[in-house]
Amino acid sequence: MLRNLVFVVASAAALILSSVAFGQTAQYGTAEDARAMLEKAIAAVKADKTKAFETFNRGEGGFKDRDLYVFCANASDSVQTAHPTGLGARLKDLRGFAFGEEIMRNATEGAVNEVTYLWPRPGSNTPVPKVMFFTKVGDQICGVGYYK
Repeated sequence: MLRNLVFVVASAAALILSSVAFGQTAQYGTAEDARAMLEKAIAAVKADKTKAFETFNRGEGGFKDRDLYVFCANASDSVQTAHPTGLGARLKDLRGFAFGEEIMRNATEGAVNEVTYLWPRPGSNTPVPKVMFFTKVGDQICGVGYYK
């Protein structure tokens, strides 16, 4: 009887610890999540650019997940065409690093590049490192970023 009780208590403790650990890692998107979302976004833009932008802007269809979302801009003039928190977001970090220019200058069709800059997490004012994966898709440059 005591052995069964010890097993039940140990099993419950393991379940609670794994739930806590999962909850902590699930709060924010990972590099793998960001890459997967970008790949899905590339396919959506290639299939129907207008519909893709509408979906990205609404944050629907799996294109807004926790702190991950898709942004796109015209490759020719850097005008944002998709962003779920509103078009016209700043393209410089809080240090003045022009990460938007870096993205526009280095985006290449068929290759995913990355840039790291400082940006506050949603709901915070404290800047932390954020990595943006980006690529060129036709006449657009699209990206998804995650926080380190």
